[in-house]
Amino acid sequence: MEENVALLNEELILMDYGANNKEELLRGLGTILREKGYVKNTYIDGLLEREETFPTGLNTPGVSVAIPHTYAIHVEKPVILIAKLNKPVVFKEMGSGENDVEAKLIFMLAIKNPDQQVITLSKLMSIFSKEETLLEIYNAKEKHDIYLTLKKVLEEDN
Repeated sequence: MEENVALLNEELILMDYGANNKEELLRGLGTILREKGYVKNTYIDGLLEREETFPTGLNTPGVSVAIPHTYAIHVEKPVILIAKLNKPVVFKEMGSGENDVEAKLIFMLAIKNPDQQVITLSKLMSIFSKEETLLEIYNAKEKHDIYLTLKKVLEEDN
């Protein structure tokens, strides 16, 4: 699964990131990806539109997460941005779109190949089902520790 590991970039693991609401969070994180050349100028609008139609919040065990993403047309180079928030941001729950999710960890995907997006989402879902792993990521004090934990999980075979 080295394609998934290649999506990790330690400089895109943000510690103690702050935003007052979902739109501010998505715009801020999207701007970081745009400034670093990972996504096109259309990425943020695509992200906001898709989040309204297909919410990405997950009430996962231990730490709630959100996995905002949009379509490949908005992506220049594939990557996953991880943000550990200094306070939760409310997302709507994936699937139902009704319940609120107070997300503390954000896994923002910028994936160019739709097949890889399915594989990556599947790998991330396996992480999200493990309370211990999520807590390890959330409680990490250093970017490098988060990177190593995710790398290990993404390298594992399903």
